[in-house]
Amino acid sequence: MQTLQKILPKYTIVLGVILAATVLYLVTRGNTVHIDIYPVKKMELIQAIYATGYVDADRTAELRNELSGTVGRILAREGERVEEGESILEFEERQPALAAREAQAAYAEQKSEADDRRVKLARNRNLFRAGAISRQELDNAEKESRKADDLLEQRELQLKSRREDLKKLAVTAPVSGVLTLQDARAGDYLVSGTLVATIVDTASYVLNVEVDELDVPRLRTGQAATVALDAFPDSRFEASVSRIVPRTDRVTKTSRVYLDFSEPVEGMQAGMTATANIVYSTRQNALLVPKSSVFSELRGKYVWRIVDGRLQKRQVAAGAGDMTFVEILDGLAEGDSVALKPEERFREGMEARHIGHGS
Repeated sequence: MQTLQKILPKYTIVLGVILAATVLYLVTRGNTVHIDIYPVKKMELIQAIYATGYVDADRTAELRNELSGTVGRILAREGERVEEGESILEFEERQPALAAREAQAAYAEQKSEADDRRVKLARNRNLFRAGAISRQELDNAEKESRKADDLLEQRELQLKSRREDLKKLAVTAPVSGVLTLQDARAGDYLVSGTLVATIVDTASYVLNVEVDELDVPRLRTGQAATVALDAFPDSRFEASVSRIVPRTDRVTKTSRVYLDFSEPVEGMQAGMTATANIVYSTRQNALLVPKSSVFSELRGKYVWRIVDGRLQKRQVAAGAGDMTFVEILDGLAEGDSVALKPEERFREGMEARHIGHGS
């Protein structure tokens, strides 16, 4: 009997161990989870502002005719490239050309008259000094010379005016670029001030984007940006912030920002839609995990760390992040592994078998 009493405590301990193991087995049995596991590592953290907008031309010109008249010739069509000073269209009016010829003839005639008066005045001055003519005769010669010079000046101004009118017979390009509007046709009668063409300087393309007012304080001129154009889905383009308009729209709560492309983009057109990621902060060697691996509870933020093949709930201190990753300031170390997508069914100690690795 005493021997039995001595043996029972030993059996009790063994049974307790077996019972605990059984309970643990029952708790974890069927609780193996198959998850994606992400290896915690240090990387570059790039923080950017997302904005949408469109391609705009920084330099455009609207061409309007200064002269009313009938269009004689069309020299450039919509979609064609023109150079600065090149004629877009010409009027067939003859009157300005006739007036210019008449003004040229009048100027030439008066110039000859003024030259003759100057020669005569010089001769009379010599005669006056020699005592051959009176003071009155010299004064009259000076008066006639001044009168001829004044009239010559008037004829010169008239000639310039007629030549300016002659220039108005042609509508010319003030800048080099591509015509995006040209509605006039030969034979059309246009009143002065009609919009006949628009020129876009394709070398001046910029990106016009709207930035949320909350992000505006982070912006600085010169910040780099990556641009995606809907028309070129497989390409990305480099740009930089060139101008920040200091005004927020009351309705949209956004501010306008202009980006300059680093290099010309072949095939780009004004009006194309685009998105931009404007980089405002870059940190090297930041300890990063995917945002999807971090979850929140009342006491803070947590991750499910994988230790010896089992889940371990770990509180972390999260810092800055981008669209995909968040920096871990405390709670994890490089080389740790975390569950990529935490689930409500996860429990401490569950066996975790990975089905792949996050990248």
